[in-house]
Amino acid sequence: MKRQYTLFVSIMLAFLLALTSCINMVPAPNAGPKPVSPIVSTGALADIEATLEQIYDLANPSVVNISIVIGSNTTFPQDAMGSGFIWDKAGHIVTNNHVIADADDITITFPDGTMVPGKLVGADFDSDLAVVKIDMPADRLKPLSMADSTRLKVGQLVIAIGNPFGLQGTMTVGFISALGRMVPTDENAHGASYNIPDVIQTDASLNPGNSGGVLLDATGKVIGVTQSMASTSGSSAGVGFAIPAAIVQQVVPSLIKTGRYEHPYLGISVVSMSPTLATAMNLSATQRGTMIGSITAGSPADKAGLKASQTRVTINGHTVFVGGDIIITFNDQTVKSSDDLITFLSRSGVIGGTVSLTVLREGKQIKVPVIIGARPGA
Repeated sequence: MKRQYTLFVSIMLAFLLALTSCINMVPAPNAGPKPVSPIVSTGALADIEATLEQIYDLANPSVVNISIVIGSNTTFPQDAMGSGFIWDKAGHIVTNNHVIADADDITITFPDGTMVPGKLVGADFDSDLAVVKIDMPADRLKPLSMADSTRLKVGQLVIAIGNPFGLQGTMTVGFISALGRMVPTDENAHGASYNIPDVIQTDASLNPGNSGGVLLDATGKVIGVTQSMASTSGSSAGVGFAIPAAIVQQVVPSLIKTGRYEHPYLGISVVSMSPTLATAMNLSATQRGTMIGSITAGSPADKAGLKASQTRVTINGHTVFVGGDIIITFNDQTVKSSDDLITFLSRSGVIGGTVSLTVLREGKQIKVPVIIGARPGA
């Protein structure tokens, strides 16, 4: 499989380079058509097709359609659908929370047409993940393997399988187009809100119905759960998002065990440092990190003695508060922005465990140990 993947990528790059050359060529006047030489050999194309066929044959039996009914006891019940995938032999299926939210009835449909009822086991709004349980013989369930999403690179080949527009078993292919994106858990939230960190961005086509499906690497392992797309039309615009496997592997076992997931929590609001902000604090314009804007009373950060911004200044006509501690490392990992801090906390923060933060306070670096708490309302 590794050899086929390497071959596939090499061929794709050669194809793109050749295509670019063809586009830039200007034919001579009155020049007749020239014979077309194949960019890749028939054998190489067969290898590409065989690789994608193997991945599809491996993963598709594990990707299911999820249909729900909302308001089943009302005059006008609503139907909706999405995707999910088999997590284990016990019959647990992973999907997005928004796929099954408010469902009165859940039906799981397998690629072979088998339909079984599903029961919600647990859901987490802030990671947009949920687990549904079905009763089915273990020998008919084929769980997918999870990959290490922390090792992904932009440019890697990815395959999405799901049920866009209810079209079951649809596969699309693309690349990782960005990493470390932040996706808001509630775009309509007023006041404090949270983001899903470390999200994978892909150009593999995603459409309504793909939610809860899988994003796979070239070995057929799950690198993420397809979650949403950026579009003004409601259809794929080449920018899709997937919740990384690292978060899925943290959240799902807890949902299966307890029905809920407790997110690690510091109790601070932060803002990434910028040259303008640094200058206002009499620091070098190149200073990086994330400044503490406010601290929740009684939170882990408050108990640890971290300092929030209290000095009011005007920057570009806007009044802002500055002077708070600037977090520059999280357990010796460099924090360049607020996104870094959120990602590190999500990946490695353990409730009840202690994290060592290096902060810049009044021009001096100090170490502050903080005992991580559980996010309120989790």
